[in-house]
Amino acid sequence: MLPEQEGEVDRVYRLLKGWILEARIRPGDFLAEAELARQCETSRTPVREACNLLSQEKWIQRIRHKGYVLPPISIRDIVEVYEYRKLLECFTAERAAACATAEEVNSLRDIVIVEDRPNLDMAEVLKTNQDFHLRLGEIARNQRIFDQLRLTLEYVRRLDVLSAQRDSRPVPHRDIVRAIEARNVQDAGRAMAEHINVSRDQMLRLFST
Repeated sequence: MLPEQEGEVDRVYRLLKGWILEARIRPGDFLAEAELARQCETSRTPVREACNLLSQEKWIQRIRHKGYVLPPISIRDIVEVYEYRKLLECFTAERAAACATAEEVNSLRDIVIVEDRPNLDMAEVLKTNQDFHLRLGEIARNQRIFDQLRLTLEYVRRLDVLSAQRDSRPVPHRDIVRAIEARNVQDAGRAMAEHINVSRDQMLRLFST
């Protein structure tokens, strides 16, 4: 594949993935190559290559000779994502409590301070959530964990966007920050586990109705 073709595939891939994450394309939607090519202002070849990548990452499923479909979100999907998330993020919270600098702790406090604002809109809630968990992953200083966390948070972000249309209540992060600031490793892990449990249960209620 020529460099310019690779660049076009990457552009289409990022565009389609962004539409999926922001719920512009929703679970159950059917995707036809010709229509996607029109929307992406390109030919069908880069669309096909981009969809192959998205299919490998389990974002979409190919329907032979027809196109692609976004699979529905199952209860099992949610449970598995949050189980894996808990493994990753209890580690990052505990690691941050053990090794975060004062400046890094302040950066976490600066992120979550917006949670105390009245009438916080959903865009701010979603951004704060992503910023906090990714910053915590950086503070943990483990690149392999961070890479997996970033991918997992993409799935979580999509669930958050879909659920925000029915329930906009944020799940606060203050207890996690307090435990990290106190350098209490066990409390940091417990606070993160509780945060993820509350988020999971909220998501399960929304997607099971």
